[in-house]
Amino acid sequence: MTNDDDETAGLLTGGGSVDREKLFALYESQDGDDETPVSVRFVLNRDLNKRVDKYLVDRVPFLSRTSLQRLIREEAVLVNGRVPKASTKLRKGDEVIAVIPPPPSTAIPPEDIPLEILYEDDDLIVINKRADIIVHPARGNRSGTLINALAYHFQHRSSGELSTVGEEFARPGVVHRLDRHTTGVMVAAKSDTAHWRLGRQFEQRRTEKRYLAVVHGRLEPQADVIDLPLGKHPTAKEKYAVRWDITGKPSVTIYRVREYYNGYTLVEVELKSGRTHQIRVHLSHLGYPIVGDDMYGGKHLTRGVITGEESDDTPLISRQALHAALLGFQHPISNEAVRHQAPLHADMRELVQMLRQHRFDKAPR
Repeated sequence: MTNDDDETAGLLTGGGSVDREKLFALYESQDGDDETPVSVRFVLNRDLNKRVDKYLVDRVPFLSRTSLQRLIREEAVLVNGRVPKASTKLRKGDEVIAVIPPPPSTAIPPEDIPLEILYEDDDLIVINKRADIIVHPARGNRSGTLINALAYHFQHRSSGELSTVGEEFARPGVVHRLDRHTTGVMVAAKSDTAHWRLGRQFEQRRTEKRYLAVVHGRLEPQADVIDLPLGKHPTAKEKYAVRWDITGKPSVTIYRVREYYNGYTLVEVELKSGRTHQIRVHLSHLGYPIVGDDMYGGKHLTRGVITGEESDDTPLISRQALHAALLGFQHPISNEAVRHQAPLHADMRELVQMLRQHRFDKAPR
């Protein structure tokens, strides 16, 4: 087996199999809004006369053959660019690419955490995520997550469960994520088929994602396309930045101004890619950071800052003013085009209402 892909090579042991801990660390390093799946690539340097499922058992030892066969059925494995059967025999020179889910971890304990459910059926659940909750357990955050809350919901309030894909691979039902401090609409899968079909839609950018954000300044022009490559910040570990070198990945954001206020703008943002911190970095790079986003230059607003009156220093919103307002996708079972909208959470709603009361100019329409 040879491998020319630097990212894949960094995940392999000396024997050529995927290192469980390295894979886990790579997934853990991804931020909440990073939807990039981890793929591994193998190129055979000799004839093995071996089925692709048996070959992958050797290369991904922490997944069972049954699990790998399911990946093949759900088109998460390609041989020479085509979807194989589990029984497909491999030959010298064949290229095998597999999307590998996070490795198994401990079971997810159910926790009685309030959920705002927007829609639910036998195959998926749509929720309005609140602020200050991460999506799934990770190192240092084994409880208090959205997945813990969903596990409790299915056990005590609703029929069904999170997809068995997620149960086995440590992120039950998770097909996309939001940052800890970003609120709004999310979907989770309740069946294996729904999980993989939804996952492919996110991976292939076939979903519709619209956000609302309050930014500093008067954002102009009123509508535009931001096409700037993004990558890791060169010096700050937790940050991302516009990168024009080889580390920059294509990133496209479309925005339209919804309302102008006195020194602030309510903007609707549509993502055409799903890079980490994409909206936050793109708007900040243009000089219009999101209110409350101190990582990228945003300031926290108090009542006194907006009204000009005396007030305490308590911020109206203690997080970035960013909300996932709409999510559209093709229902994984019925194939119907669906769109789900989530109302603003109380903190951002109060911020917008106060800005409206003290604005100088009205919304463009």
